[in-house]
Amino acid sequence: MIADRAVPHGNTINGTVSACGGKMKNKSKPKTSYAVRWLFALVVATVLGASLPIAALAKAGTPDGGNDASATLTAAHNKAAVVAKNGVIPIDAKSPLERGKSQAIATVEYRSLDATFGSEAVIEAERQSTVSAQVAGRVLEINYRPGDQVPANAVIMRIDPRMAEQEVEGMDARINEARVNLDNTRRQYQRVNNLFKEKYVSQADYDRADAAFKAAQAQLKTLLASRGQAETSAEYATISAPYGGVMSELHVEVGEMAVPGKPLATGFDPNDLRATSRVPQAFIDQVRASHKAWVETAPGKPWLEARRIVILPAADPRTHDTEVRVYLPQNSGDWMPGQFVQVHFVTGVERKLVVPQAAILQRSELTAVYVLNQKDEPRLRQIRVGEIQPDGLREVLAGIRAGERISLNPVAATEYAH
Repeated sequence: MIADRAVPHGNTINGTVSACGGKMKNKSKPKTSYAVRWLFALVVATVLGASLPIAALAKAGTPDGGNDASATLTAAHNKAAVVAKNGVIPIDAKSPLERGKSQAIATVEYRSLDATFGSEAVIEAERQSTVSAQVAGRVLEINYRPGDQVPANAVIMRIDPRMAEQEVEGMDARINEARVNLDNTRRQYQRVNNLFKEKYVSQADYDRADAAFKAAQAQLKTLLASRGQAETSAEYATISAPYGGVMSELHVEVGEMAVPGKPLATGFDPNDLRATSRVPQAFIDQVRASHKAWVETAPGKPWLEARRIVILPAADPRTHDTEVRVYLPQNSGDWMPGQFVQVHFVTGVERKLVVPQAAILQRSELTAVYVLNQKDEPRLRQIRVGEIQPDGLREVLAGIRAGERISLNPVAATEYAH
C-alpha cells in the first residue's frame, strides 16, 4: 500500500513525514486561490495608497510566494484595519483641496459695480513732436533710430554748420563796414551841426547830415540783429530732443540735404497717453455727469481707471458724435499711438452677479466653471457670461447662482475631474 511505502528523509508531500516510521501525517490546510490572494493584495494596496512593490504583489499571488509574501499581505491587512478603525481617508479619496496641489475657491456673489457702455478708442500721445531743420546743410551724424529711447536734451543728429558759420562771418564783415560808415556820418553830422549853429549852412544841408547819421545808426542795429540770428542758426545745426521719449520716425539719412522747414524726426512721450473716442449724442450727457471711465487695454487684463476726461465742446455735424479724450494713468504700459483700445464710460451703478475671470475655463465655444459640490468635488458647468468688469471680474448672466463655490484654478480642477 502506498501508506506503507517509505519516503526519503526530508521530503514532504502536502504535509510532513515522520522520520521514524516513514508514515505521512497530512497537516496541510485548505488551499487559497491564487487569484483571490492577488486580488486581496491589490485592493489593500489601493485602499492604503501605499506603493507596494509590484514584485511583492506578484510573489503574493504565486504558489511559491513563501513567508515574504505572507508577511507582506499580513502587514497590509493590519494597516488596512488600523486605517478603517481610525477613520483615516486614503490619499486617493481626498478632495482636490487636500490633494498634492492646494486649490483656492471663491463664492459667487452679487456686487455693486459701475454700469458702463463700451466705445472704441485710439491711443494718442499727449506730447508728440516733429523736429524740423532750421538751418541749411548736410546731415553729418544721426545718433538715434526709430524705437530708441531718447533722453531729454540728447543730441539726435548734427547738420553741417559751415554754411551758418560762414553767414556769421559775412555778417561780422558787414557790421564792421557799418560801424565805419557810422563814424563818418557822425563826424559829418557834427561839422554840419556846428556850421548850422553859426548860420553858415542851410537847413537842407543840416537835414541831410542828420538823416544820414540816423540811417547809419539804424543800419548798424539791423546788422547786429541779423548777426544774432545767424549765430542762433549755427546753433540749430545741433538737433536736440525737446523732452524724453521714444523716436517713432526718422525722415532723413546721413548725407541728405536739410533745409529750413524740412522734417527730420518724430517722437512721443510714452508716459503720457490718452485714448480718443467719439461718444454718441445719446450718451454724452451721462458721460458728462459721471466724468468717469475705464480703459480695457486687452481682453482678460485688468482695466485701467482714467486719470481725467476731457469732453470737447463741439460735435461732428454729420454724425453728431462728440470727441472725448480719456487720459490713461502715467506709465500704464507699453502702448503706442495708433493702437486700439476699448473705453468703458460709467453711466451709473448696478448690482451684477460676478465671478473672478481666472475661474472661467474657455475651450472653443464652451465657457464654463468648476463648481464644487458638498464633497468639494469639482464639477464642470457651462455658463453664459457678460462684460468684463474692473478688478479682474466677469459678469455671469446664466448657469450659476449666488452662494455657490467655484474653483479658482480650473486647470487643477480639470486634472482632478479626469
